[in-house]
This record gives sequence, structure tokens and C-alpha cells, in this order.
Amino acid sequence: MDTKKTNLLRRLLCGVLAAGLTLSLCACGRKTRQTDELCLGIDVARYQGTISWKSVADAGVKFAMVRLGYRTAKDGVITEDSNARYNLQEASKAGIPVGGYFFSTAVSKEEAQEEARWVAELVAKYPITYPIVFDCEGFDDPESRQNGMTAKERTDVALAFLKQIKKLGYEGMFYASKSELEDRWETKRIERSFKIWVAQYPEKPYPETYAPSYEGKYHMWQYSKSFRIPGISSEVDMNLSYFAYDGIEPPKDSQPPEEVGPDPEAMMQFREVEETVTAKERTNLRSIPSQGEESKVLYTLLNGETARRTAISDAGWSRVIYDGQVCYAVSNFLTTDLDYDPAAAGGSGGFKTQFDNVAETVTAKNEVNLRTIPSVENEESQVIGQLKNGDKAQRTGVSNNGWSRLDWNGTTCYAVSSYLVVLDANGNAVEVDTDEIKTPFEDIEDYVAPKEKVNLRTMPSVDNPACQVAATITSEETVKRTGINRDVGWSRVEYNGQTLYCITKYLKEMK
Repeated sequence: MDTKKTNLLRRLLCGVLAAGLTLSLCACGRKTRQTDELCLGIDVARYQGTISWKSVADAGVKFAMVRLGYRTAKDGVITEDSNARYNLQEASKAGIPVGGYFFSTAVSKEEAQEEARWVAELVAKYPITYPIVFDCEGFDDPESRQNGMTAKERTDVALAFLKQIKKLGYEGMFYASKSELEDRWETKRIERSFKIWVAQYPEKPYPETYAPSYEGKYHMWQYSKSFRIPGISSEVDMNLSYFAYDGIEPPKDSQPPEEVGPDPEAMMQFREVEETVTAKERTNLRSIPSQGEESKVLYTLLNGETARRTAISDAGWSRVIYDGQVCYAVSNFLTTDLDYDPAAAGGSGGFKTQFDNVAETVTAKNEVNLRTIPSVENEESQVIGQLKNGDKAQRTGVSNNGWSRLDWNGTTCYAVSSYLVVLDANGNAVEVDTDEIKTPFEDIEDYVAPKEKVNLRTMPSVDNPACQVAATITSEETVKRTGINRDVGWSRVEYNGQTLYCITKYLKEMK
């Protein structure tokens, strides 16, 4: 270990000792022993989608805390996280020690004990090395069944869960934010017998900030909620554990668990329906609600053929049952009108963008995707290549909605016109980029919010160097939309008095 790392470790340990951390061996019939090693780990739930756990392990993650389930805030129903078993299964296969956490809204000791027993039954066949965590948040929400409970009452509930989980052979730990540990719980009662996991997100995360400012005892620190690591497509919480183990704890139940697959709907919210649909013309039925490489086309549904739709997501996908198999299709390409006539509706079996013929040589201002059809939203649109600045293609057509038709290496393809520049006979650009917004928008007036989060940009482009990200908004924020280009896939919105642009597919309409 070099001097810089040694000094950092010393500072870390000083911070831990100052916080009053105690490291002790767990005495609950474990096969593994606790060590005082510092380890970096993550906590995950269904919101991280399908994780490549091998990539996570290769990135150096040393442990994972998996959300196992939750009790609903309104009606108190215990519900399993839809990717809990998959994450436990795959993380274990990748050699990553795992723990788990349960999101509780229990209002009595009896309910807390019920939650602990439910958790123990769920994890019995998995190698649970790290603690089982009691997590309770949102209790001030007026709609929460815990609203109005005192700190003592909530603490009694937490201790009931932790004591029950310990009786069932698992180590318990309590999670809360720094501020809530200080003011909203009787934390001293909890820390006498159980580990504390504190959440605090400094402006400069670990290792620039080497310890939280929480002055009580703590054993794990959640220092970031927006970390990016290989193998996970979304942001993930990052944690520093001040303890580790000298191996992986064997399962309580030696019977191997049933092999499970990931939840394909994990990152989408689906509304259940029950209706018969057909294709407006034709649409692919896929194995997962995605057009990525991992999505397999199981069947192409034609107009007149029917499937049973069981759910619709706000991300534009439908879950359908076809020939007894669960599939996914783009909702816009389906209809409940079983007598739908594509010809009468103006359909032609192809795209409807009209082109004016031209003959000129173009290159990319920076780089641009080349697509099979002039659309970024149509599921049949596939990227077949990229045109980079300096590469040449022949433009044979220009549409009035922002697309160019190109002849590229003998293939007809399509690109967004505003990303292209015309070349003269000597290969010099004959158009000057003024950063003018050239993407045509259809006027619209509605209100939208991000499905999760979205960047608001100064131009409808992710490639143009002049385009700046002016703001990033989350699903909690609503903005007024004033324009949409359905072919190019951009929306024009008003935000803090500015006209900005964002990608339409990341938005949902608000009523």
C-alpha cells in the first residue's frame, strides 16, 4: 500500500473511532467471523433493473445489500421486491457477499415480528453474510399508516423486528439518515444491541470526504445515491462498510433455491388491464419491453391477429399474452379496434415521411446515427451505422420534418438533417452552423414529467457541441410542453422562463 493510501486509511480509522464505532464478532451461530476490513459495496432494488453481477464483481464491489421486500404504506401488505431472488441468486454466483434490507411500515411489534419471519423465510436458501436491515422511511407522509407514531413507538417496532431476526439466526442492522438518527428515533436504545447504517451524502463523497459527520455509533455509511458502476444501467447507492467477514455464510436451508430470471418490468410501472388487441399494421412481440440487443422478437403480430393485453406502462409498452406466452409490444402499434383497417386509416405498411429529391454530398457536423427508417421512436428503426465528421454520404432527399434520406455505402438510410452539413466539390462545408434550431416542432400544450429523470438542453441535440444541459429534472417536477417532433423524438418545454428541449421517450404526460 502506498503512502497516500496508508494516510487515507489512517484518517478513515480515526474518523471511525471518533464516531464511537465498535467492531465486534457476531455470536449468532455463524460459520464466518467478522473482520475490521473496510469494504465498498452497493445496495440495490428492482429500480436498478437487470444487473450484470459479474461486471459488478469485476468492478471491485465487495458486498451488496439487496432489498428483499416492503410493507405498503397505505394498506400494509407485505410485498416481495420483484428482483430480490434474482439479485440474491446472481450476486452469490458472482462471489459477492450479500445482506438484505426490508422497508417497513409496521405499526406494532406484532407486525414487525411478522416482517422478520417473512424475511427469514425468503432468504433461508441464500447465503446471507451481511446483516438483515430494518429500514423505515416516509413516516411523516399524511398517507402513511405510521403517520402520528412517536419516536418511542417506532423504536419499539424497529427493535421488535431486529430482535426477531436475531432469534431466527441473522444479524440485525438499523438504517436511517443522519438527521433522523439524531432527531426522530431513540437511537441510543437501538445501538446498544445492533449495528447502525447511516445515510449522509456529502458534496464530495468518499474518499474526498472520509467519514460522515454523524457523531453517534455507526458501522456502515451510505455516502452516495447517484453512483455509476459497470453492470448497472441506472444510478446506484454506494456504501462504505467498516466491517467485513472472512468468508461467505452458508444458507440456513441446504435445499437449493429455485432458479429465477430477472423481472423484465422492473424499471417500468405497468397499469393492469384486461382487453383484446390487434396490430394496427404489424408489430413485433418481444421477450422484454425493450428494443435493445437483449430483447428477442418472439413473433410479429399482424393486423387481424389478436392477443390479450394485460398491462400498459407509461413508458409506451404493453404486456400481452400470445399463444400462452408473455410478450411485450409498443403500445402505439396496437389497437382494441379489432376491425381496424390500415388502408382506411392511411396506413401503407411503411413510414409516411415525404421527401423532396436532392443530390448533394454531406458529412456530419460531429457524428450522427444512420437509421433504417426516419424515426427514433418507431420500433422498426434500427441504427445501421454512424456518419462521422469527414465521412461522406450522398443525400438524395430532405423532408420537412427534420430528416434526410442518404445513400451510404450503397445502402439507403436516414439521418437527422440538423446534424448534417453539405460539402462542395472540394470537400469544404458550404453551410455555416449558426446553432439555429432547425428541428420543426408541432405546437402542443400539455404538462409532462420525467419517468425518472431527464436533461433539459438548450438545443434538441445530444451531438451538437453547442448544446448545453441547462437543467436536470426528476419525476417530482412537472413542466409545460409547448412543442413536439414525433419523428425526431424531441419535446420543447418551458422551464424557469427558458425554452429548453428534452427527449420525448423519457417523459410521461401529466393529467
